[in-house]
Amino acid sequence: MAYPEWLQGLLGSRLSPERSAESEKLAYRLRNLELRTICQIARCPNQAHCWSQGRATFLIMGEICTRGCRFCNLRPGKPREVEEDEPWRLLRAAQELQLRHLVVTSVTRDDLADGGAAHFAKVVRVVRRGVPGIVLELLTPDFQGQTESLEAVAAAVPDVWGHNIETVPRLYPSIRLGADYRRSLRLLAQIRTIQPGTITKSGLMLGLGETGEEISEVLHDLRQAGVQHLTLGQYLAPSRRHVPAARYVVPAEFDFWGNFARSLGFAKVKSGPLVRSSSP
Repeated sequence: MAYPEWLQGLLGSRLSPERSAESEKLAYRLRNLELRTICQIARCPNQAHCWSQGRATFLIMGEICTRGCRFCNLRPGKPREVEEDEPWRLLRAAQELQLRHLVVTSVTRDDLADGGAAHFAKVVRVVRRGVPGIVLELLTPDFQGQTESLEAVAAAVPDVWGHNIETVPRLYPSIRLGADYRRSLRLLAQIRTIQPGTITKSGLMLGLGETGEEISEVLHDLRQAGVQHLTLGQYLAPSRRHVPAARYVVPAEFDFWGNFARSLGFAKVKSGPLVRSSSP
């Protein structure tokens, strides 16, 4: 499905020679530090915009995912071993880029006993020790719902802990392979129980074929799980081999759902066609 003109205009506004130049500077630094970003690998439309402002979402534990969600540009397969020095390279990036808010996500690592929880915790501890006062935001997989993994990450006390619900439960079997809607809700609720001081966050993509009633039900479920921060954005297929968008949601509808979410009690809501779950 071709992008409508209004969406093409929004995408075009995110690109400019000045932003491209700043993006190249950041890309050079990241290559030197041998770090990956989900911005690049997921083909995020906001990459140039965010990078021009010195913002990036770092991807840890490799580029190969043990699952194969049909909306995601991460490559499924057998991952390599976790790079033990990665937390210190992230620390160096935070220091060199003078970051005050660091967002870290990962591929899903079902091949690891703890799903990579210990590595997430090490990242938080190493970076916080080296950059006092930095805000550390995680966007984690579900760790297969293991309480021990959640406790390991929570013990490091991230400031914001995100886990995306992504879509409505009806679409999980065809789009979120290996994931479980109720398991993700339980994870978000458990975080609030294990570490009440950590802000919980989740994201939902619109335009995959969900109905308004289904969106409403998901937002109610997220609030019941205690989620405080929410992002709502338009699904854009990374390539022709991915599931295509069923429709393009107009900005007025995003405004409606943003206001609806606020009425439910979400403390912070970002809702718009180009909003992404790593938006601070």
